[in-house]
Amino acid sequence: MEPPMQQTRLDTGRVHAARRVIDPVFLGSPLYRCEALEPVLGCAVSVKLETANPVRSFKGRATELIADGLAGGGSRAAVCASAGNLGQALAWSGRGRGLDVTVVASRSAPAAKLDRIRALGARLELVDGDFDTARERAADIARHDGVRLVEDSLDIETCEGAATIGLELAEAAPPFDAVLVALGGGAMATGVGHVLKDLAPGVEVICVQPLGAPAMTLSWRERRVVTTGSTDTIADGVAGRLPIPAVLDDLLLVADDAVLVREASIVAGMRLLFEHAGLVVEPSAALGVAALLEDPARFAGRHVVTIVCGGNVDPAAYRDWIGA
Repeated sequence: MEPPMQQTRLDTGRVHAARRVIDPVFLGSPLYRCEALEPVLGCAVSVKLETANPVRSFKGRATELIADGLAGGGSRAAVCASAGNLGQALAWSGRGRGLDVTVVASRSAPAAKLDRIRALGARLELVDGDFDTARERAADIARHDGVRLVEDSLDIETCEGAATIGLELAEAAPPFDAVLVALGGGAMATGVGHVLKDLAPGVEVICVQPLGAPAMTLSWRERRVVTTGSTDTIADGVAGRLPIPAVLDDLLLVADDAVLVREASIVAGMRLLFEHAGLVVEPSAALGVAALLEDPARFAGRHVVTIVCGGNVDPAAYRDWIGA
């Protein structure tokens, strides 16, 4: 792959405009310093809490843009592949606008996420295999039925919806000097990273991914798409194997670093967020805390924001992980 041109698909002006479309219930998520975590982590830590909304993840920011566009256009139907959170969000946004939504997910996706997709009125199709298998099936449905295929991270709305988180961070202007962002397909990392590099360029943007699902991090490090044959992580929300070239190009322009963390650190991060912050989070949302646990010397004396990106977790699995 050729090195990326120094031009991003994202536009800060469109991100500002997005806030006028997104339901306010997804905007202005809490941002606060969590002093109870600091003795354990050895640095100042602020939390950007993206679970305090009807779908308990940041994905509603994006699906509001997508659903608004569909409601005003010709087709009023959409299909997406999802590990759970995008599907819930698209179902929620589509229901409010009378859209026909189909979600394709892996049979191994957390049952709580699948149940919620059904409850929100979307048609749910389950496939054997992982998220990328579901992505292929969703594309097949879109071609056959002639409906809108919503592709997380590739569709610019998914990135610019997530980028409104970056606007809120930049406008809050706390004295933080680094932001830890969960990295999967790349929508949140590229969106938040773009806005911060534009409006708060002194802030370090650090992406965090599990060792068991390293494709995008390896791609960022090698500056070319690197695929993996499988994934092995409890962080289902970021467990992709096939990075999208255009999204990697965007990521290369805005990420200062991309790090991989162990499963034990992810579980420890979930436990810390529960015990010290009273937060029930899914594994993907604990990646930032996992990074702080694994490299305390790097962050000592700094003020770091970690984006807690989702709280949709299977209760039984969660109790097993944190020992509750």
